[in-house]
Amino acid sequence: MRSIWNGAISFGLVSIPIKLVNATENHSISFRQIHTEDGGRIRYRKYCELEDREVSGQEIGKGYEDADGTIIPITDEDLAGLPIPTAKTIEIVAFVPEDRIDPLQMDAAYYLQAGGAPAAKPYTLLREALKRSKKVAITKYALRGRERLGMLRVVGDAIAMHGLLWPDEVRAPEGVAPDTDVTVRDKELDLADALMDTLGEVDLEDLHDEYREAVEEVVAAKAAGETPPEAPAAEAGGGKVLDLMAALENSVRAARESRGEEAEVKHLQQRKTSRSAPSSPKDTGGKKSMSTAKKKTASSPRKSTSKTSQAEKKSTTKKTAAKKTPAKKTTSRKRSA
Repeated sequence: MRSIWNGAISFGLVSIPIKLVNATENHSISFRQIHTEDGGRIRYRKYCELEDREVSGQEIGKGYEDADGTIIPITDEDLAGLPIPTAKTIEIVAFVPEDRIDPLQMDAAYYLQAGGAPAAKPYTLLREALKRSKKVAITKYALRGRERLGMLRVVGDAIAMHGLLWPDEVRAPEGVAPDTDVTVRDKELDLADALMDTLGEVDLEDLHDEYREAVEEVVAAKAAGETPPEAPAAEAGGGKVLDLMAALENSVRAARESRGEEAEVKHLQQRKTSRSAPSSPKDTGGKKSMSTAKKKTASSPRKSTSKTSQAEKKSTTKKTAAKKTPAKKTTSRKRSA
C-alpha cells in the first residue's frame, strides 16, 4: 500500500517512525459527464483570469482570498514550516475507554505502518499497551492543510488511526426527533423485541453492495446492445403504515418464515403480555371456582339431572296453584257481595 504521509508517533519521550496508509478503498462506480446529443466528453479546463489562457497543473498553486478579495499566495513550504508540533508528528494527548468516543465523530480510517526496523520495538510496545489497557489513544495530527483529531486502536497486529471530527463540528440533533407526544405500549415493545430477536445477527462479510452490482449489469447489458434489466415491481400495500401492531406482527411472521421457523406470533404475544402483567390472586381464584363449577356440572349423572327437573316441575306446579287459589277466593267474595 502506498503511504500518503510520513512522520512519527509521539508517545511521551518515545518517537515511533511511521507511514500513514489508507485503510479503506472506494468501490463505487464513477461516471463521466458527456454531451447527450453526440456522447462527447465534457471536460473542465483551468484558465488564468489575468492571462485568459489555459494553464497546466504545474503552474497551479494555493492562495488565500482575503476579505477585500486580495489573493495571498501560500506555498507548500509555508505549510510545512508551520510552528506546531503536529506538522510531522502524531501526538498522543490522552488514553480513554473506547466507549467515550461518539461514533458521530469518526471520519476516515488509516493504518499506521512501522517505518523500518528501528520502529518495530516501540511500535509493538504501543500496540501491546493499547491491548492490555483496553483503551484507545487520542491524538492530534496535521494532514492536508489542517490540524485534526484522531484515535488510535489495535486492529489485528496493526495500529489503526481513525480521523475524528472536532466536537464543535458535530451538530446537535435539534428538531430531528418527533415533537408530538407518542405513547408506546408494552405489547408493541414486546413485538419489536421479538422482531429484533428473529432477525438476529449478521456476518458483515456476507453483506455486499447490491446497487453497484445492479449498475454493473446495466452497463454490461447496454455495452452488449441488450435491454437493461427492469426494476422489480413495487409490493402491493406499501406506503403508510396504518396499524403498527399489525405491521409488527406481519414483520415477525415474515422473518420467521424466511428462517424456516414457526410463524406463530399470537402465542408469543400472549406469553409476553402475561409475563409483563400477571393477574391478581382474586382474579385467579375466580377463574378456578368457575372452572371447578363447570367440571362438577359436567360430571354429574343423568339421574340427578332428571330428579332436579322433576323437583323443579313440582315446585312450579305448587307455585301456580298457590297463585290461582287467592284469585278464586277473591272472585267468590265479590259474587257473594
